[in-house]
Amino acid sequence: MSDQRTIALLTLGCARNDVDTDELAAVLSADGYRIVAGDDDTADVVMINTCGFVTEAKKESIDAIIGAAGDGRPVVAVGCLAERYGRELADELPEAAAVVGFDGYAGIGRTVEAVLAGESIESHEPVDRRTLLPLSPVARPGVSTPPGHAPGLDLPGTSRVRLRSGPVAPVKIASGCDRRCAFCAIPRFRGAFVSRRPTDILDEVRWLAADEGVREVVLVSENSTSYGKDLGAPRLLETLLPDLAAVDGLDRVRVSYLQPAETRDSLVAVMTGTPGVVPYFDLSFQHASGPLLRRMRRFGDAESFLGLISDIRRRAPEAGIRSNVIVGFPGETEADVRTLMDFVSEAEMDAVGVFAYSDEDGTEAVDLAGHVDVDEIRERVAAVAALTDEVSAARARQRLGDRATVLVESVSDAGARGRCAFQGPEDADTLVAGDRTAVGDMVEVVITGCDGVDLEARALP
Repeated sequence: MSDQRTIALLTLGCARNDVDTDELAAVLSADGYRIVAGDDDTADVVMINTCGFVTEAKKESIDAIIGAAGDGRPVVAVGCLAERYGRELADELPEAAAVVGFDGYAGIGRTVEAVLAGESIESHEPVDRRTLLPLSPVARPGVSTPPGHAPGLDLPGTSRVRLRSGPVAPVKIASGCDRRCAFCAIPRFRGAFVSRRPTDILDEVRWLAADEGVREVVLVSENSTSYGKDLGAPRLLETLLPDLAAVDGLDRVRVSYLQPAETRDSLVAVMTGTPGVVPYFDLSFQHASGPLLRRMRRFGDAESFLGLISDIRRRAPEAGIRSNVIVGFPGETEADVRTLMDFVSEAEMDAVGVFAYSDEDGTEAVDLAGHVDVDEIRERVAAVAALTDEVSAARARQRLGDRATVLVESVSDAGARGRCAFQGPEDADTLVAGDRTAVGDMVEVVITGCDGVDLEARALP
């Protein structure tokens, strides 16, 4: 291209999407495009990495596409919503100049060029990726890794260009999911579970620590406890974690998205006993009623979950524990809700996300009997959410007087703000009042107060 064109990249959804956007930025940069922030109104094209997980996320993605198209610039939709609905989304949303699925990422630069030329773009036809071989990106011959960028990642011959600065970065360890939860459509559009090679992950983390100033990496995937199974090494995460923690310049390794049924004793031991691996457990309980969990096609019950939490806290009393729960799944009874609320009270978790069940296209739950009335779901969600807020705030109060280490992520007139090891991204944070240390510093503190789940602390001499 004789004149460099600019693309504004906007990311919606989870941390996995953040990494996908960085990889898209690498492909586009290699094709000669300049990448700017998603809210930059000077860009020639707006590319939106959409989320297609639940109803609210889908609505947010559609609203973002319509809003971005309002000023006349072409909009390219990528990500989960684009992959999941493809041509249907393009037909229903003419504001999108192109709807590109995952298989189109390797040639995304050519697609943008066609959009800028005013050409009509053929939208992909979604398929159930559970029926396909694992998604394997197309190599791009002749594309080299730009100096100072991460080595080749999921798109061979390309790199990850980090778009978000700061001392914390997500690192994708796998893609896809082999589970068949009745409420979840992710396996249909993300495909089979595919682990990245440990050497690739280590290379990326070394680059983040050495060149990007990253001091904490957050390992993300659809199911981190499955890491290595497809490589014939079901306990590979337990050997990878110490290697990552030993990377020069890195202080913390955090693991997200753990399946309780696969959180084996040996993994708990590594996560609670390896210096640099934070004792933080993001456990996807989803509910606590055993019979309802069976209907969800999941395992476990309140007793087994409490046993796992007890084992974690026996090994690391300071450990952070968070989870998500779904309220109103078809067949849920008032007794099931009481079981869930009793479990929440006894578990004393640091953070709990409460989600209202909604039918998702192509999932088994859509056809199940016993759908709960929408107004009843709303009432149950309100009750469970109020309880989780109360319990999590009480857990925060239990930490008053404790010593901890805060990784500083921002500094303002109020002081330094960051997170302790037991606080995950978007769960809560800690304000070190009056502290003027720099972003990326590790500050030893004593916890002095709390506001709900957020903490206040004083720096120690």
